[in-house]
Amino acid sequence: MERRKITSQGKYSLVITLPKEWVRMNNLGSGDSVSIRVRGDGSLVVHPSLDVKERPREVSLFFRADEEPNSIIRSVIGCYLNGYNTIRLTSGRNFTVEQQAAIRSVVRSLYMRILESTARRVILQTFMDESLASVVSGIERMHIITNSMCKDVLKSMREWDDGLAKSVLSLEEDVDQFMYFLIRLTRSAVMSPSLASGLGITMSDCFDYHLLINRIEYVADHAASIAQKIITLKERQMDMPERFFASIIRAAEKTFASYDLAVEAFLSGNMEHTNEIIDERDEVERLEEEISPLPYYGEHEKTITYHLFSIIDSIKRISEYAGDIAEITIDRHFMPGE
Repeated sequence: MERRKITSQGKYSLVITLPKEWVRMNNLGSGDSVSIRVRGDGSLVVHPSLDVKERPREVSLFFRADEEPNSIIRSVIGCYLNGYNTIRLTSGRNFTVEQQAAIRSVVRSLYMRILESTARRVILQTFMDESLASVVSGIERMHIITNSMCKDVLKSMREWDDGLAKSVLSLEEDVDQFMYFLIRLTRSAVMSPSLASGLGITMSDCFDYHLLINRIEYVADHAASIAQKIITLKERQMDMPERFFASIIRAAEKTFASYDLAVEAFLSGNMEHTNEIIDERDEVERLEEEISPLPYYGEHEKTITYHLFSIIDSIKRISEYAGDIAEITIDRHFMPGE
């Protein structure tokens, strides 16, 4: 690390000089302006420009005529997460109906639009400006949707309301959209210190946010899975033993409340309930023991038993994710300033 002496200029000003190589590299001169940000640890970050927008990035992907639709989806998502603003897709022949459907499907999951489309070429473009985004606000909105899914799926369990369960499934795509965009944002911030500065986040923030975003998305996945099982069980017109299902609902109530509290604790930095959230995992384990073994409904109803077990497993998983979030909150609390 280079050291520079502070000198006085006039009666009240203190100045330091900028390294010549840095000035030359950024094509700066006398009279130009730079950006200065004070970090939480008291240090200063100097940026060569007042504009922290990233240069647009493009990538071209070529697919075989027999390329699997899922392979196209994974490739597009990979490019999107790595910050490419324009993705050009070209086929060896014409895109098949299945391939075109896959492209449109992945576009719906991302903040992208189809800019141009022909039989052999499709151009995708993002329509979000990362420099104007907020990671924290995005996480808050993602959590609001996921927490709403948890509340609605709990109500659908209490009332056997398959219509409400179906509405939970419709929200999963919104959570995925936020997840992909926020992961793109944090990955881009890791690769671009100027973007990270503009977003007001550090490298360690990017790592912690990435973990949090994934856990929230996992919770949404399991909430949707429970909703799907409720729909299936309702279609089979199954009468659930009251004591048995009451234990499942009690476990879900504790788990969903812990998840909501865990995210709020992370965002606020309040550690008051973190240990309680982590210990709640053991309580859910005990509730699971209360409803074991699962009731047997006969050979022809094995699928019903499977769905019930799947609901219990999803509740248990959500409890584990809530504990993970609480542990990240504790780790952040003891992290020294960067």
